[in-house]
Amino acid sequence: MPDIDSLTAGDRFAPAVPPRAEPYPLKGCGGLDWGMQSRLARVFRPATGRTVMLAIDHGYFQGPTTGLERVDLSIVPLLPYADALMVTRGIVRSTIPPAASPPIVLRASGGPSILGELSDEQIAVSMEDAARINAAAVAVQVFIGGEHETQSVHNMTRLVDQGQRYGIPVLAVTAVGRELTRDARYLRLATRICAELGAHVVKTYYCAEDFDTVTAGCPVPVVMAGGTKLPEREALAMAYRAITEGAAGVDMGRNIFQSEHPAAMIQAVSAIVHQQAKPQAAYDHHLTGRPGQGQQEEQR
Repeated sequence: MPDIDSLTAGDRFAPAVPPRAEPYPLKGCGGLDWGMQSRLARVFRPATGRTVMLAIDHGYFQGPTTGLERVDLSIVPLLPYADALMVTRGIVRSTIPPAASPPIVLRASGGPSILGELSDEQIAVSMEDAARINAAAVAVQVFIGGEHETQSVHNMTRLVDQGQRYGIPVLAVTAVGRELTRDARYLRLATRICAELGAHVVKTYYCAEDFDTVTAGCPVPVVMAGGTKLPEREALAMAYRAITEGAAGVDMGRNIFQSEHPAAMIQAVSAIVHQQAKPQAAYDHHLTGRPGQGQQEEQR
């Protein structure tokens, strides 16, 4: 039935109010297509513009990593606390419950194992398959300064081209390798190259000096890599420093799933990233799951 004329008149059209179009206010994404922005808004919480990624893709080059022997037992219970899950398509299809999964950041590069030259990676997943999995983003390793630097950069730019067609963002993971340092000069170089060549998000390591220059010099969000296992207090302090120095989130794996209490640890990381909790308060949360109680228990 057509509208009654009287219902189509009046103030409903608000002719004096300019039309509003609000792009997702994440660093560097104002010019992206709607689908790209929508996927990035799934990975980075709109309320904070930050993310806690849970990285469990280690097996693609080093097999059943400690803590990932049974993903169904060790990782699936952590999914409610993660903003995004960095994972391979094999684990997604075999183990991750579709109804319970956070947004997927799909590992899309691979090739060599820990027995070979790690920088000799190729694209290992098609963008079509990433779309079938409903990935929110794809991740590719970029070895700036590595033996196969140009090849890894080409892997990234090919994925960026394909992602533009499908509306799927690309996360570039800067890999330092065994021989490269993790100082601000190198990290500025690596993150900026990835962003200049089209990466929508860059994951990199934290450095104790001048990390704020790394985040400031990168025109897209920088997510801090958790790296090797640290004592819980140290890992949380590193996450706090990275966030206060401009990181848009953290992507932790071993510092969460190798923790003695993984569920409490990921919630402590989330408190730092999204609530700006101080490391000690977050550590208390890690000890008991209730902020403020851990210190009391330590004093008993």
